[in-house]
Amino acid sequence: MEKLTLVERVQALEGRLGVTFLRRDLALEALTHKTYANENRDQNLKDNQRLEFLGDAVVDLAVSHRLMDRCPGMPEGELTKMRARIVHEEGLARVARSLRLGELLLLGRGESQSGGRDKNSILADALEAVLGAVYLNGGLEPALALVDRCFSEPLEEVASGAGRLDYKTLLQEMSHEKLKLSPRYRVVAESGPEHSKVFEVEVCIGEVVYARANGRNKKEAEQAAARTTLERLKTAPASAPDTATDGTPTVEVVPEPTTSGVPRDDPPA
Repeated sequence: MEKLTLVERVQALEGRLGVTFLRRDLALEALTHKTYANENRDQNLKDNQRLEFLGDAVVDLAVSHRLMDRCPGMPEGELTKMRARIVHEEGLARVARSLRLGELLLLGRGESQSGGRDKNSILADALEAVLGAVYLNGGLEPALALVDRCFSEPLEEVASGAGRLDYKTLLQEMSHEKLKLSPRYRVVAESGPEHSKVFEVEVCIGEVVYARANGRNKKEAEQAAARTTLERLKTAPASAPDTATDGTPTVEVVPEPTTSGVPRDDPPA
């Protein structure tokens, strides 16, 4: 895909979005990362940062619109929380991957070689830029239609309450509110026989590891690690947790096995 011409990239994007760009320069701008524009000044390409700025507002508006449609009577505060469960870096990057957007991006040599096509931050920004381009190309209706298609699953989950009261969701909200960052989860170890594995997961916010926890599957371990991190943010919201000399938290939580796959206690209020 890296050998596609500029025209072929725009055509591929149109096919995946189901949108025809009357101004193809908008589509090309949405796909152009600042590193590529800086390294190829002779091509006179604009990078996608301005479209990203616009697209950030477009996706907020479109998701807010659809949440209001799905949840009549829901108070403003709850709608804001519901939107935050959908519109965040990881969620936007997930949608970008479903469109295989990374392979269409124009990246600088170094960014491309360092795995930039699959970085959450680059993908999320590019998706916002694409939504900004769709809005400028055809107005709000095509942008709403694209959000309906690409965000249908998270919109339905949030509106139905499926994702409303779990530790990962609560941590996502608190982390955004207090630190303006999204938590990231990583499997750091697996042990035990194939039929009875134990997974160890750590949760990071920014560059800080806040907790590690074990579980019988990845989701269980992630929920337990998120639960511990929530407690730490509540007691010390502006400070990082104490760490050992190797950079890992000094306290490690291993939840007791449960039949439901998540800790037994009710989620924190």
